[in-house]
Amino acid sequence: MTSHVFAVWDFMSLVKTLQRRLTCVDVPWLPPADPLAARLVNEIVLGEETDEVAPGRYTSHYALYLASMEEIGADTGPIRTFVGSLARGVTAERALAGLPVPVSTKRLVRSTLRTCRAGTLEVAASFLLGREDLVPDMFREIIAELESRGIYCASFRSYLSRHVHLDEERHGPMAKELLRRLCGDDPQKWHRATEVALRALQARRELWDGVLEAIATC
Repeated sequence: MTSHVFAVWDFMSLVKTLQRRLTCVDVPWLPPADPLAARLVNEIVLGEETDEVAPGRYTSHYALYLASMEEIGADTGPIRTFVGSLARGVTAERALAGLPVPVSTKRLVRSTLRTCRAGTLEVAASFLLGREDLVPDMFREIIAELESRGIYCASFRSYLSRHVHLDEERHGPMAKELLRRLCGDDPQKWHRATEVALRALQARRELWDGVLEAIATC
């Protein structure tokens, strides 16, 4: 979880990049070129950044994940140090440099931030095919494993269940529609989207390989 929380954090960098590109967050305001695309990304941001996790209780999924880590005693020090450095104006590269996390975790963050500097199509492909589309099946398996072992972690279970519900029923279909609008019927755009998705999946796989290696050396 000390490594995976960086994927939770940089996921928000992808979705906020899409929001900046497809809506208007500047003053003076200008109407979005594609109102439906703007609506889709704004709805996703609403759920990820300010989800109603209980009646009248709103929080980001990042904060919910931190609460899950604290619940089980996972080390939140590296991610808190990283985010604190960013808040002070330190570059992401410098903030990552001395963190006690696997090299593969740092590579994932660097890869995601490079994608955020690429085109909107590339960001959307990484967001959907490298992240959103995987989550429901992946998190269902974790929930089933927790239940089979009789492990009850309220915050973590809430985090997992919320993502299964949102990503499968709302955010996943929204992200697919967004990518369809960006690619249209252009085979070259779909080819680019596929290449970006494969790179995102490889970075994600390397993250988990690094976690496995770290566990094995404990």
